[in-house]
Amino acid sequence: MGKRRSRSQSQLLNSLTKKQKKHLRDFGEEHPFYDRVSRKEAKPQTCQLSESLDTSSSESEAESEPEQVSGYNRLLATLKDVSKEDEEEEEEEDSVIDETEINLEDGDSDISVEEETAVESTDMQKNAALPADPKGKDGHGPPGTSEESPEEFTDAKHESLFSLETNFLEEEGGGNCSLKASQDPFAQHVNKELKEKEIQAVATNPKTTHQLKWPILGQLVFSSRFQQLETFKPPKDIDLKSLHLQKPLESTWIKTNSQFLSGPPKSSSPFTPLQKELFLIMNSYRDLFYPERTALKNGEEIRHVYCLHVINHVLKANAQVLANNSRCRSRKLGVGDDDDFRDQGLTRPKVLIVVPFREAALRVVQLFISLLEGDSKKKIIVSNKKRFNGEYGSDPEERPPNLKRPEDYEAVFVGNIDDHFRTGVAILQRSIRLYAPFYSSDILIASPLGLRTIIGGEGEKKRDFDFLSSIELLIIDQADIYLMQNWEHVLHLMNHMNLLPLDSHGVDFSRVRMWSLNNWSKYYRQTLLFGALQDAQINSVFNKYCVNVQGQVAVRNVPMTGSISHVLVQLPHVFQRMEAENLASVIDASQGTHGSRMVLNTWFNFFVNKILPQYRDAVMSHTLIYVPSYFDFVRLRNYFKKEELNFTHICEYTQKSGVSRARHFFLQGEKQFLLLTERFHFYKRYTIKGIRNLIFYELPTYPHFYSDVCNMLQASTRGEEAAWTCTVLYSKYDAQRLAAVVGVERAAQMLPSKKNVHLFITGER
Repeated sequence: MGKRRSRSQSQLLNSLTKKQKKHLRDFGEEHPFYDRVSRKEAKPQTCQLSESLDTSSSESEAESEPEQVSGYNRLLATLKDVSKEDEEEEEEEDSVIDETEINLEDGDSDISVEEETAVESTDMQKNAALPADPKGKDGHGPPGTSEESPEEFTDAKHESLFSLETNFLEEEGGGNCSLKASQDPFAQHVNKELKEKEIQAVATNPKTTHQLKWPILGQLVFSSRFQQLETFKPPKDIDLKSLHLQKPLESTWIKTNSQFLSGPPKSSSPFTPLQKELFLIMNSYRDLFYPERTALKNGEEIRHVYCLHVINHVLKANAQVLANNSRCRSRKLGVGDDDDFRDQGLTRPKVLIVVPFREAALRVVQLFISLLEGDSKKKIIVSNKKRFNGEYGSDPEERPPNLKRPEDYEAVFVGNIDDHFRTGVAILQRSIRLYAPFYSSDILIASPLGLRTIIGGEGEKKRDFDFLSSIELLIIDQADIYLMQNWEHVLHLMNHMNLLPLDSHGVDFSRVRMWSLNNWSKYYRQTLLFGALQDAQINSVFNKYCVNVQGQVAVRNVPMTGSISHVLVQLPHVFQRMEAENLASVIDASQGTHGSRMVLNTWFNFFVNKILPQYRDAVMSHTLIYVPSYFDFVRLRNYFKKEELNFTHICEYTQKSGVSRARHFFLQGEKQFLLLTERFHFYKRYTIKGIRNLIFYELPTYPHFYSDVCNMLQASTRGEEAAWTCTVLYSKYDAQRLAAVVGVERAAQMLPSKKNVHLFITGER
């Protein structure tokens, strides 16, 4: 029996893909994901329908409301009552038209290398609307937003592969859809209901803390601003099944993590001792601050475990959405309530990973692919893979072969060290889409600078931060490096996390969780903060912006031996303490009164009036002044120019020729003083020759920088070892940095004193 359709109806149906036609048969309407949303009001379109189709839908017209319905919607409504015979014919017709399409619902079809390459090349052509440079130099917004690309979804052939709303889990590869709230930590976390009284009491409740000592992590501080504070200890043995990992992670994780495991894969533990304790805290959805992450030792080990947590979280969240999509079919029978299907946020991005360089982003994506693929013979679809490897990879020949730097420098600055980037990643069971538009991505990977150019500032016309509204998992990796880049970008990002979006972005509010609608997302966001040191600014971010309802866990190990033990030269170290009533008197240029005369309490004036006069004599030549803060460097440079002192300076903005001249003048003694910034030492690690007197304007941010600079004195041995000096300024607010340099026991002796402490410490081997 042939189909009775008008010419216009046939054209409309033929223009739809197989996924769209299936959705029409199931739900009687085109899915909103494929709608082209425009800010301009669309004019209603009319379509003449045949009498036979109007008769077949007489029942639906009788029940319809007297509102004006477009002809296109009436056409879609008629597809609900298509006979079984017509459905069979339509399926046959679809199979002929779409036989070249990739059907994600099969899930078991093998994808050859040629097909994968074809998908990548097709996506690169279809994504021509996206900016070629993901840096976003114009700063107008994330790739794929409506401002940069009006037609956001251009890949009509493969776009449905990455649409959560039009894909359903496979029976074999889809994983377990039933997330039991009584067992799964993910379900317990997202289904936890807070009350209005609890939220109001967060600001006034004192933080309750409890300390525990774990075998590997050491001293842990559990804290929470909510009433209940729960702590736990790690078990001796751990089973992957008890962790509620989503398929296929149970099988792929062992192979992905095999480089860190010892012994046969089946007999050994799937985690290293450090990974096991870290993942137990991550899987409990508590905030975590781990300040002992180093690129030289455990950096990759930690990256593997948080990538496992990210993929596990995304797969569970997507599985919940897909399962509820399937359950939505039964709503026509009156089964289920609207609150049963609340499984989404106000926007789709769930995870934000902040890393400092493109090389780190490349490694994260490679781990995602490995975790989803494993040792399976069926390769997953990775769209835009070649473009991503080209823009985020590096050429080994670009690095000078004669460049010799310390091991920690080589570990940090490996690969592509561009710090301006951002990209979106959409993930399903057997496919990953790179360079996905932000509002159709599951994971966002970006640097602080890349996010700052999108977020913008007050008063800017083109700025966007709605994609941060529903972030459920925030990972800030290598946080110490951001202190060397621009810490203001991190603070700016945290101030815009989990704010209510300004636009709806096509969200279905009936599917949004209530705590997200109530603007309580920040209380459900898990923040994982990894760095290489205990720093006051990093601690401030963790204490101020991490208010997870599950609580916080911070590793607080004190350094027993400081970096001064790695000084190889015989050098007297003089630590002079500056008295300060409060932290503001140290930072700000404020003045205090003492009797009838003015007493300057600032750090700068203490240095100028107490320390610098000791080195103005010509005998105290070859003096290097190490300045951690660039703002202090500018202030000292301006003062030295004003006083017409014989000095030169090197900072991170100095040209290579200027650096060479400054080093030459200082070595030859033509310049008495050399001002050196900490960020220059961080990025270049040059050895400054000719140092006889050393002044640390502040304690260095990285403890090992202290020994690095002190050991520069042995670069030129001309018999002046007996005249070497080293002076360090500190205050009682530098307890963490002081302990990292001299050790906790010696720091405890230096801090309580009310007078300036002069300690003469010879270099310890």
